[in-house]
Amino acid sequence: MSSTQTVQSKLPAAGVTIFSVMSRLAEEHGAINLGQGFPDFNCAPELVETVARCMRDGYNQYAPMLGAYPLREALARKIELLYGRRYDPATEICVTAGATEGIFSTLTALVRPGDEVVLFQPAYDSYTPAVQLSGGTPMYVTLRRPDYRIDWDEVRRAVTPRTRVILVNSPHNPTGMVLDRSDMRELARLLQSTDAFVVSDEVYEHIVFDGAPHESMARYPEIAERAVVISSFGKTYHTTGWKIGYCAAPRPLAAAVAEVHQWVTYAVNTPIQRAYAEVVSRDPRCEVVTAFYEAKRDLFLRLLDGSRFHPLACRGTFFQMVDYSAITDEPDAAFALRLLKEHGVASIPISPFLSGADPGPVLRFCFAKRDETLEAAAERLRRV
Repeated sequence: MSSTQTVQSKLPAAGVTIFSVMSRLAEEHGAINLGQGFPDFNCAPELVETVARCMRDGYNQYAPMLGAYPLREALARKIELLYGRRYDPATEICVTAGATEGIFSTLTALVRPGDEVVLFQPAYDSYTPAVQLSGGTPMYVTLRRPDYRIDWDEVRRAVTPRTRVILVNSPHNPTGMVLDRSDMRELARLLQSTDAFVVSDEVYEHIVFDGAPHESMARYPEIAERAVVISSFGKTYHTTGWKIGYCAAPRPLAAAVAEVHQWVTYAVNTPIQRAYAEVVSRDPRCEVVTAFYEAKRDLFLRLLDGSRFHPLACRGTFFQMVDYSAITDEPDAAFALRLLKEHGVASIPISPFLSGADPGPVLRFCFAKRDETLEAAAERLRRV
């Protein structure tokens, strides 16, 4: 390339993800990392052995483009059992390289230049770039603290004839908000007056607390008919580094997603797919995961007692939002940096999840950590 040539970024405002920044700083400063959302404990040894057995059994070549068929069958049975909708494993489920690829492939398939996509912010940071790369315009509806519930009147004002997609995320990262039945009624009513599709990020579907059900879009026929439901295995099985997710949708939508997916990754890790097929078939409800993370949340809340951090409601995910207004009036990014450098605990500020909205004095902590990690972090936080 000539020294006079330049490469103009398609995402000039994106920068480096906040998760990468805070994890790097945590490593540099020896801080306890409650920032990026990954467990610091291992997955079940039985799952590792199942993957190894699948490798030894010869499942080491390309899987079919849509995914290993036993996994798609297991997912179809699971979704029907939990949510009452039957997806055809042959044509309506596509296994992707993590939920992020599923979201990217779905938005690439559906969004055209000039289309609008309704996003609820704070929004997971991959949504906006995926919309923009397809020529779409993000239209933000802001969820406001302390409960971060959706204002459906505001959603109706955001929807226009150019609205192509409404992207929802429940349980919601970073806030821990969970959609309930009344939200689903509002969404179904809204869809009656628009041709928009729904893209539903449900990667925390098994991490819903206090006895509440997960309200999947698949549970509601009038929504499911025009929805792509996206989930993954990383959060459920403590395997975020294995990066395998899936999309479930009616056949025309699933075909459109697969059309893009085949040119992004084509297929994903075969032996891990075969192993997931076995564990999903054995325990489709994953209730032990729900109880496990609810206990982690409750432990972390008890450990924060006596600190000046005020926990906000966490109804799902493995993230706890806290209000730090009793400590300082610093902006969230500045305080998160000082907390890391001076007190040795990494968090995530909320401002990177927002576009033109006030994050308030709020940080996000990840409690998907060993008890001793949470205890050590909380000891430091109580001294702030």
